[in-house]
Amino acid sequence: MLDSIRTRLTLWYTGVLALVLVVLFVITYLVFLGSVQRRMDNDLSELSKAFLATVRAELEDQSAPDPFTVAVEAAIAEHHFRDHVYAILDANGKLIARSTEDVPTSSKKRPDSPTLLESASFEQFVSSASSAEQFFGMVQGGRSGYRAFARRFTAQGNPYTLVILRSLHPRSEMLEEVTETFAWVIPIAILLASGGGYFLARKSLAPVVAMSSQAGRIGAANLHERLAVQNEKDELGQLARSFNRLLDRLAESFDRQCRFMADASHELRTPVAILRGESEVALSQQARSAEEYRESLDVLHHEAARLTRIVEDLFTLTRADAGQYSLQPRDLYLDELIAECVHSARTLAQAKKISLTFDGAPESPIHADESLLRRMLLNLLDNAIKYTPDGGRITVGCRRSGQEYAVSIADTGIGIPAELQPRIFERFFRADKARSRSESDGGGAGLGLAISRWIAEAHRGRLELTRSDSTGSTFTAYLPLDSGRSSSAG
Repeated sequence: MLDSIRTRLTLWYTGVLALVLVVLFVITYLVFLGSVQRRMDNDLSELSKAFLATVRAELEDQSAPDPFTVAVEAAIAEHHFRDHVYAILDANGKLIARSTEDVPTSSKKRPDSPTLLESASFEQFVSSASSAEQFFGMVQGGRSGYRAFARRFTAQGNPYTLVILRSLHPRSEMLEEVTETFAWVIPIAILLASGGGYFLARKSLAPVVAMSSQAGRIGAANLHERLAVQNEKDELGQLARSFNRLLDRLAESFDRQCRFMADASHELRTPVAILRGESEVALSQQARSAEEYRESLDVLHHEAARLTRIVEDLFTLTRADAGQYSLQPRDLYLDELIAECVHSARTLAQAKKISLTFDGAPESPIHADESLLRRMLLNLLDNAIKYTPDGGRITVGCRRSGQEYAVSIADTGIGIPAELQPRIFERFFRADKARSRSESDGGGAGLGLAISRWIAEAHRGRLELTRSDSTGSTFTAYLPLDSGRSSSAG
């Protein structure tokens, strides 16, 4: 059950709300308790002032033998309130006068004053208040105890202490009502929040469930389908758009892979068919001359070499796509490497009477994988020789531009049409209509440029077709000075 996001969201929401309500209850309870306490203390202080004012007024009007006692009793009678107890003490702490009634502790009304005013708690309060003009404290007794206030005063030249006790039972009942109210409100609020939270979570996550169901139905047969975007501005809309972009990339990759497999099958089928046909012809004739066998073996060798190159190129691209082709960089001179590659390709160029020249370059130190750069340069030179007609010209240049080298290979072929130029680096793509070639030219599979571009990108560079028109084409490889990487190149 906890595996559901809706359930977890509901539990988190309910838990947080419950915590907030409990904290709110505690804060409210403490604030309310403090407010009642301050108001009670203020009332006791004001009541003591009124009581003493009444005592002084009565003393001025009394002519009895014991005017103080009569004045105190008159003040007690005048200021007698429910839940209040008065006591007058002399300087020695002896009780002189007190209220005639006390607060009942049960439904049966019975006097509690003697017990209350003679208790150890009351005596302790009186002892603590003896050194202060005014003193607040607590006295145990009754149902909930008493809030006590003591004030020292002088009458007829003698010091006395007025003690007023106010029962805390009404305050306790009020706090109990507040507690009971929260005890009902909090569970009801939590239940309502749980139901509402689950409904909102379910409503909010409904598009996710729909997207999950739709995504589960998308496969290779219907990879063109996309998730419905209900609101492009919210997070779920952004998720749907991101997933649709992922599907676009997967569909493009899937289509490219299908084309790759089809093209690879087509390229492999031709040499395999030639090998099989030539071998069948050689085996079907019982009496053949040595020259005829040599011709058959020469055909078999040529097609086997072609098949080997295609397989090696496919293996290289497969390892590159998987990021398993580790570069082995070292320090070398790019100008020397270019000169060696030009020298190696000059034999092929001379066979077609093509002028192959290297303009030369100053010392060009670079940190890169020499074998891969050699392969890239030979692929570009071989490509230029194949598509340059007899008697043409190929020029190789190398220059430094900032923190990178620009290696250019320009030929005098007929160029590549503009509509085919964006596809020139695709695997197995051959612009046969634009640049005529025959199988006798070497039988390339259309992988040379794809591998060359990967080599440039693996060195954090790039390979571009910088010019292609009726006068020829120019490929330029841009290589950073420190382009080698020890990690796998993908």
